[in-house]
Amino acid sequence: MASLRSANPGLRNYFKANYIPQVCEALLCGILVTCPEDPLKYLEEMIMVIIENAPCPHLATSKFLQLLWPHKHLVITFIYMTPELMIKACTFYTGRLVKTHFCKIYQAQKDKFHMVSLILTRIQQIFCCHRLTIILKKWREKAIYKNQKKEDEMLLKHELELQKWKDKLKLKVASKDASISPELSFSEVCFVGETREFDISLLPDRAISQVCMNPKLAKQLKIEKISRAWWRMPVVPATWEAEIDFSTVKNMITDKHVVSTLQRWRLNVLRLNFRGCLFRPKTFRSVSHCKNLQELNVSNCSTLTDESMRHISEGCPGVLFLNLSNTNITNRTMRLLPRHFHNLQNLSLAYCRKFTDKGLQYLNLGNGCHKLIYLDLSGCTQISVQGFRNIANSCSGIMHLTINDMPTLTDNCVKALVEKCLRITSVVFIGAPHISDGAFIALSTCNLRKIRFEGNKRITDTCFKFMGKNFPNMNHIYMVDCKGITDGSLRALSPLKQLTVLNLANCVRIGDIGLRNFLDGPASINIRELNLSNCVHLSDASVVKLSECCPNLNYLSLRNFEHLTHLGIEHIVYILSLVSVDLSGTAICNEGLMTLSRHKKLKELSLSECYRITDAGIEVR
Repeated sequence: MASLRSANPGLRNYFKANYIPQVCEALLCGILVTCPEDPLKYLEEMIMVIIENAPCPHLATSKFLQLLWPHKHLVITFIYMTPELMIKACTFYTGRLVKTHFCKIYQAQKDKFHMVSLILTRIQQIFCCHRLTIILKKWREKAIYKNQKKEDEMLLKHELELQKWKDKLKLKVASKDASISPELSFSEVCFVGETREFDISLLPDRAISQVCMNPKLAKQLKIEKISRAWWRMPVVPATWEAEIDFSTVKNMITDKHVVSTLQRWRLNVLRLNFRGCLFRPKTFRSVSHCKNLQELNVSNCSTLTDESMRHISEGCPGVLFLNLSNTNITNRTMRLLPRHFHNLQNLSLAYCRKFTDKGLQYLNLGNGCHKLIYLDLSGCTQISVQGFRNIANSCSGIMHLTINDMPTLTDNCVKALVEKCLRITSVVFIGAPHISDGAFIALSTCNLRKIRFEGNKRITDTCFKFMGKNFPNMNHIYMVDCKGITDGSLRALSPLKQLTVLNLANCVRIGDIGLRNFLDGPASINIRELNLSNCVHLSDASVVKLSECCPNLNYLSLRNFEHLTHLGIEHIVYILSLVSVDLSGTAICNEGLMTLSRHKKLKELSLSECYRITDAGIEVR
């Protein structure tokens, strides 16, 4: 058709109407593909095929090729490969290649650039850190140099002043006669001639004993700064207090000084306190020199290791009191306790969370910890029921048990413990919300005398009824913020003849009736401490009853006693044994203070948040 652009329009229309270009193109493509031996004969045959099939005029060249050659896909491909289509196809193909391969290269380059930027950022951070380290090191060296220079200047200044004083003294001596007049006093004679260095060791033993009586470590450090001769001076053993408290000087004493101190007093020291000290593990090992050590406190020492405890246990077999609370000890240390501390009586493992139930099983090795009387497991939430069973098998002689801040503690734990620990006399379960009345039923086999609970909503009157029947020797009850306690609990406690301390603060369901029933029983005779803070339902009637039934009451807390009036304050004066009263948050006024001023034995009076009191009332008191 391109060659017919300059031809006659009628001829062009004829060619177009009869599809002459398509027929010719199909015939030519057929010859190119099949390559027949006789092209003319092939053309005649194909023309006849086209005439016989008589394709519709609107069919494209592809339809003619389907008639001429069975491999239609390849023929169609050749039909459309005009120069324009070839250019488009090549352009598209090369574009896809560029997009596929060069995009990957670009992404790789981009990732490489990101990685390089990260590396550069890290290098900059390392460089800045190293630079800051160098700056701090230089600053420290300079500060040490300036401090040393300042001390040298002060020492030189003192030496110059001392030399001037000596020269002045020599001039005075030279101006006088060589012989000493009989009229001179002994003190004046001492200044004549050469001045001698004072040595405290030349004093009599009695004077040394008075100077070094009950030496504390902080005082010894100050003495050493004054005179090293005093520090090196041997102290009379009878005056040694046998106790060193490193916790008071943990910010000013060095590891070297600790080691030298323990080496010096290794045979005299009986009690060591390292609470909160961050010394090196090697420093703690020096405790093993103290062969007669009986009490060791290493609580809150995060640098204490199992290896340090191994040295201590091997060198100090006589330890009776051991506090390991809030340290990083593991089962390795638990294995050491029964092997070396045969006489251990007091053990605190509070907030030590790196030992397990298996570590508690180790307490039964060797001679075991059968002499253990006091055990503190506060905050050891990793202990399960099996762990408490292991404690019962190993330490059946426990009498005082403290388990605070233990949300995982349940009645089953207590039951597993008291199966063999029948000598328990006091339990402290502050912060154990899942303990209920069942724990006290399990403790019925023990002779409880002291109970401390706080913030428990599962304790009810049933617990107190059981307590009043099964624990006749109970003398200390601390049940703070227990919402389930009512007047029935106080009625159940009234038969306890030996009860001396009762704390029911924040038990808001207690009323006048319950307190009156309690005071009518024999428990009111020996009660010495009574805390009724925030018991909002109590009134003056309870105070009147207290004045009538509590002849030995020493401490009384009526904090936030909303219904307290002047009548109640007058009856407080009638409790003659009172020493301390807390009336904070009450409606007491100046008149009430005047009434309390008549009490002769009262030593402490708390009146915080009592807004009706003025300066006039304080002056009268």
